[in-house]
Amino acid sequence: MSGPTGEVYRVDWLPGTDVLLGTCHCGAEYTAEDPVEMWEWMLAHPEGHSLPEGHPFRMIGT
Repeated sequence: MSGPTGEVYRVDWLPGTDVLLGTCHCGAEYTAEDPVEMWEWMLAHPEGHSLPEGHPFRMIGT
């Protein structure tokens, strides 16, 4: 395993739902019910951060 990269990924559970809210180290947010889908999205950075219109995605910060 390689050393730490200093990148921080965060996944929060939205209480009362089956929805996870993920925040990438770049500030992009994504929601998914499937934890595997969430981690695949995060680890694919920056690919996959441009999703079809209407998908639960937004950039924060910047």
